Amino acid sequence: MDSITSSRMAAIDINCEYLGVKRLQLMENAGAAVASAVKKRMSSGKIVIIAGRGNNGGDAFVSVRHLRDYDTAVVLLGKKEDIRTEEARHNWNALEKTSIPLIQISDPKELDRSLIKNADVIIEGIFGTGVRGRIHEPESTAIDLINGSDAFVISVDVPSGIDPDTGKFEKSVQADLTLTFHRMKAGLVSKGADKYTGEVNVVDIGIPREAEFFVGPGDIRPFLSRPVTSHKGDAGRVLVIGGGAYSGAPALAALGALRAGADIVTVAAPKNVSDIIASFSPNLIVHPLSDNRLVKEDVPVISDLIKRHDVVVMGMGLGTSDSTLEAVRKIVPLCRKAVIDADALLQQLFPANSENLIITPHAGEMKRISGADVPVDEKEKAEFVRDFARDNKATVLLKGAVDLISDGIELRASRTGNAGMTVGGTGDVLAGLTGALFAKHDAFEAACAAAFINGAAGDLAFEEFGYGLLATDVIDYIPKAMYG
Repeated sequence: MDSITSSRMAAIDINCEYLGVKRLQLMENAGAAVASAVKKRMSSGKIVIIAGRGNNGGDAFVSVRHLRDYDTAVVLLGKKEDIRTEEARHNWNALEKTSIPLIQISDPKELDRSLIKNADVIIEGIFGTGVRGRIHEPESTAIDLINGSDAFVISVDVPSGIDPDTGKFEKSVQADLTLTFHRMKAGLVSKGADKYTGEVNVVDIGIPREAEFFVGPGDIRPFLSRPVTSHKGDAGRVLVIGGGAYSGAPALAALGALRAGADIVTVAAPKNVSDIIASFSPNLIVHPLSDNRLVKEDVPVISDLIKRHDVVVMGMGLGTSDSTLEAVRKIVPLCRKAVIDADALLQQLFPANSENLIITPHAGEMKRISGADVPVDEKEKAEFVRDFARDNKATVLLKGAVDLISDGIELRASRTGNAGMTVGGTGDVLAGLTGALFAKHDAFEAACAAAFINGAAGDLAFEEFGYGLLATDVIDYIPKAMYG
């Protein structure tokens, strides 16, 4: 089974909530699964739950409610007031209404060593996937006592102390059984991890397939924060190359990039439209090119601009003259990262470094660059997109009623958006938005997040303007779609 990272698991968890599957439901299922594992191994005995203050501890709280026929006790490492999540607090409060002994520990000296020593089973939910860095007290002593006991130790999701992504640790619980939820965690399959995981069972806790396949709010979380020490340009410098035949398209892409959080956006545009584009907003930096269309003579200047930007977004409003397309073919291989859209989508487009290339075609443009009709059947369409991405070593964001995104390995879909977004310019906004996210992030993750955000902004615009929405309305709603 493919393993999963903690960040991806966290995204799926948030996406579940978006789909209406509450975290409280998932916690209940997880805790019930832990209790079921105990029941399969013994029909009676002393069970001690040692729990932390996060959701991992919440899973452990649930398990004890399903073990009412056993001799149970719960040790919380910390005070109940410090329980960090609403779901874990809910399940602690439920335990307070029972006769189950509940013990709160702040000082390692308060740990009842005899309680742990006499346990037949220890269920530990101290850290789970949330552990990072050095382990402090009382958790450190608790891990030592667990490892020194003769009890059968069950770890909830991940043995506490192990980094769920790398398998590295300063100190870790040595479990006899690890019950990990939904999918195998990457750190559990690392070299030597089996000495600490014991037997590992992957438990289904009711996460719907849609939470993983469809892009959701969880997938945009990595794009919403930046270090407080950031300086101008640290959050992304985007170069938009477009215009000549049209002026609005590159301006929309540039403004979309700014609203998505890029620090600096430069538009390199033919001289006949450069002043028009500059008039759209004083926030845009516009660099006039030499002619009324992009031409190969502009390549040296553009090459210099590329070096000063993190990502290139190219194609919007360029036109399809032979001289322009010749210039496009020369420019694409110069880009470290690029988002290619509209007129720049050409056959035989893909350079050797196309792993850092995102293309954003609609079905007609996809036919132009692939030479084949995009299948109508949804399953066949998905396979078509994945195969094309794999064969060309690029990331494809195929626009449609449901957007499909693939890097040739993974395949995701985004179903935000509405029929009002057939208005001209929304695809240009998407290209710029994608570039802004791609500037500092992975191509596939950026394309997925951009598809969701663009559609969500369009849905917000539709609520206000209906079928009269404009591409500029979508731009204005990008921050709300991202941050709420």
